[in-house]
Amino acid sequence: MVENVRSFIRLADCAWYPQAVKTSPERKTRRLLPLCVFRYGWQMQSSRLPRFKRADAVAPMQLTARDHEIIRLVHRHRFLRSPQIVALLGEGSRAVLRRLQLLYHHGYLERPRAQLDYYHQGGSRHIVYGLGNRGALLLKVESLNWSDKNRSVGRIFLEHALLVSEVMVRIELACRETPHLRLVTDQELRVENEEKLISTSFHWNAKLHTGLTLGVIPDKVFALEQSSPTSPSKRAYYFLEADRGTMPIMRRSLLQTSFYRKLLAYEATWTQSVHKTRFGFHRFRVITVTMSAERVESLVSACSQLQRGHGLFLFADRTALNNPDLLYSPIWKTGRLGEMDSLLKAPGTESNP
Repeated sequence: MVENVRSFIRLADCAWYPQAVKTSPERKTRRLLPLCVFRYGWQMQSSRLPRFKRADAVAPMQLTARDHEIIRLVHRHRFLRSPQIVALLGEGSRAVLRRLQLLYHHGYLERPRAQLDYYHQGGSRHIVYGLGNRGALLLKVESLNWSDKNRSVGRIFLEHALLVSEVMVRIELACRETPHLRLVTDQELRVENEEKLISTSFHWNAKLHTGLTLGVIPDKVFALEQSSPTSPSKRAYYFLEADRGTMPIMRRSLLQTSFYRKLLAYEATWTQSVHKTRFGFHRFRVITVTMSAERVESLVSACSQLQRGHGLFLFADRTALNNPDLLYSPIWKTGRLGEMDSLLKAPGTESNP
């Protein structure tokens, strides 16, 4: 039992203080312990930084090149889980997690409060990060209150955004493992389109044969570029739809939102060559990642009812993202019943929708 502790706090990190310890009524010992044990060991255990509230006092930090890359990655994907950031950086997780904590408490990153629902459900959960105000200033992006915007997103919106980022991170990591192949992000495509004086906004309208005009906003736009020492590089363009199963697949009226209405809008985009005239894409495919194999079957069944363009569409549930050959393996179902296809054709082969 500790009977009395008297410490002389000095500026030195490892100043020594005397400690009187009574181990038994008959024996009293006296020893010296380093103040650094008291100051750092015990204090850190009793003052863990809060997860979803910025600490009033936090250790200072100097931004590194890795910190800049973390902030750029989070902004590009909107939201990322900590293991995804670690994987994209290709570095040790412990060091990255320490920097993520500092970047949050210094206001460069945000932790959406909607993920509090996950912690209430019990179990271990990875923290989700979005862009904070200081990160936005660093990147010189739109002058919004990014901290409020990303902190206050709803749970449904957050889960949808995380499915989008899950798909894109898997594809990017697969590209890194594949020689002569790279991911071209929507940011890069916008810069190229701006230089070509064509549209930089991947939102457009498509007119159906019934006269109804539908707006199209893909969850993500990207390209996969194959290069070869002996021939010019080739690109395949994709529009991503992340489907969590919350939208009805078909409804009685096309005036109501449904996934089938999305398919019709993409079909009209292809038949009217909107992708060529608006974006300069020679061709495109629409990939849809959903939550279950049953949902995939229902989507394929709806797609098979289109008049044309069935080969434009590729469907898979999220477990397909774990396939080590995600890009070249025929694990995607097309809009033609019973037909499978790959995300990319091996060099030297081509297919038409």
